[in-house]
Amino acid sequence: MKLIAESTSKSTEWALVEGSQLAHRFTTEGINPFFQTRRDISRSIRLSLPLDYFKHNKVKHVYYYGVGCSTANKRNIVEASLIAQFRTPVNVESNMLGAARGLFRSETGIACILGMDTNTCLYDGTHIVKNICPGGYLLGDEGSEAVLGKLFLADLIKELMPISLLTQFYDSIKLDRAGLLRVLYDEPNPARYLSDICGFLLAHSHEEYVNDLIVKNFKDLFRRNIRRYDYKKHKIRFVGSAAVNFKEQLLHVAHEYDAHVDLITDSFLTGLIEYHAES
Repeated sequence: MKLIAESTSKSTEWALVEGSQLAHRFTTEGINPFFQTRRDISRSIRLSLPLDYFKHNKVKHVYYYGVGCSTANKRNIVEASLIAQFRTPVNVESNMLGAARGLFRSETGIACILGMDTNTCLYDGTHIVKNICPGGYLLGDEGSEAVLGKLFLADLIKELMPISLLTQFYDSIKLDRAGLLRVLYDEPNPARYLSDICGFLLAHSHEEYVNDLIVKNFKDLFRRNIRRYDYKKHKIRFVGSAAVNFKEQLLHVAHEYDAHVDLITDSFLTGLIEYHAES
C-alpha cells in the first residue's frame, strides 16, 4: 500500500492507496520545514494521523509533496521525519511538482498554485522545466490570499476604501488601526494572518472596491508570472482556495489575457493518486 501526501502551510492531505483505489483519506495540520524542525514534524505526524497508518508493513512507500521542499536541505528534514515514523522508503518533492503531476499527470501544461501563497511552473508531463520564482508574500506571490490581504490592509490603514467597508472590517476584528498594526507585526506567521482576511473579502466580493482589488491581484499574477511562460500554447490549470473562491475574477482576467484555463480545483490529491497508479 502507498501513502501519498500533499501539504500546504495550512493543512496536509494523506491518502492510503492500494493500486489505483483510495483506501482511506485524512487531513492534518500543515507542515513546513522552514518553520518546523524535524522533531516538530515527527510529532505532528505521530499525533495527528490515525494509529492504523503506522501498523507494521502496512505502508510500503511514502510519496510526499510539500510546501518548503524545493531545496535538498529542507527535503531531507521532512524525509528524516517520515522515515522515522513509517520505517519505509520515502520520496519527498515540492508541492509545485505535486500540483503539476496532480493537475496534468502525463500531459504538458502550466500548473498554478493559488492559496495562501502562489507558485507556477511549466510542466512537460514528468518534470518541471521552468519555474518563475514566486518570491513570497513580501516580494511576490501575486494572486495569493496573503498578497490580497496585504493589498487590502495597505488601503485600510490609509483609508483608501469605502468608509462602510472600513468600519465593517474593524468591527469584525474588534480592533482599531493601532491594535491591528500591533497584532500584525507581532504575528509569528504574518502570511497566514493576511490570508485569513480573505474570508472577509470573499463575503464582500460583490462590492466594487473588493472586486477590483481581487482583479488587480490576478492581473499582477498574469503580468509578472504566467505571461513569462509561452502561455498561449499551453493549457493552464489552477489549484487552491484563492483560485476556487475567486474563480469568477480569475476567469475574467484569464479571458483578458486570452489564456486557456480548463481546470480550477481545490485539491490535486486525486490526480496524484492516478499519477502514481500509472507510474
